[in-house]
Amino acid sequence: MRQAEFDGRGSRIRWTESEGEGPALVYVHGLGSMSAVYHAHIAGHPALAGRRLLFVDLPGHGISDRPADFGYTLEDHAGALAAALDAASVTGAELVAHSMGGAVAVVLADRRPDLVTRLVLTEANLDPHPRPTSGSSGIASYSEEEFVQGGGFAAVLERVGPLWAATMRLADPLGLHRTAVGLVRGTEPTMRELLMKLPLDRTYLVGGLDDSLPGRAELVGSGVRVVTIPDAGHNIMFDNPAAFVREVAGRAAA
Repeated sequence: MRQAEFDGRGSRIRWTESEGEGPALVYVHGLGSMSAVYHAHIAGHPALAGRRLLFVDLPGHGISDRPADFGYTLEDHAGALAAALDAASVTGAELVAHSMGGAVAVVLADRRPDLVTRLVLTEANLDPHPRPTSGSSGIASYSEEEFVQGGGFAAVLERVGPLWAATMRLADPLGLHRTAVGLVRGTEPTMRELLMKLPLDRTYLVGGLDDSLPGRAELVGSGVRVVTIPDAGHNIMFDNPAAFVREVAGRAAA
């Protein structure tokens, strides 16, 4: 386990790492999740053998610190992720990023192009104000006080089901709520607009069980490689790991 300060007040972002060759593969989790839990089975595949791997937990999640005076916006998370990569002496990384983590990865690639050469985004949030769900919009529908102290956190854990709750219950309620609010708010320009103008290798993975990606043609026209993964929902790495590994490994090996 390694760590780096990210807020100027001693708070630390943490990650686990294995040494290897080539550009580092950096795995970034979604809202209320943890990187190793969602990606370790992928990283251990023989097709990715020998690569340097980092599993980073964003502030408020997993093994990283959860300061109460941190903003937890997408920009804040991107800054913390940059601190981790700088401390690890990583440049030109390939980011494999899920859902909310994909939005953070896009912001990081825009702000720190030296750190990123490739994005593999799994069902990443690209637009502000998503349709109401149990995830970010459901969490953000509570006030901060209602969520943290008024039973909102417990209610959301009940709604999201046992698998997501297994990692979400380990997240800091305050950090989780602020992260959800920041994700719903989005960025300006939007994450979609940032992604479309990035001058790097970009792959966007869509789960085929609900293949309703808004603006697909526009993304493809901007050079984003959009791939529908069959027999998969939002958690493609669990639903179709073989296809997920091919997308992570295939372009990197080209």
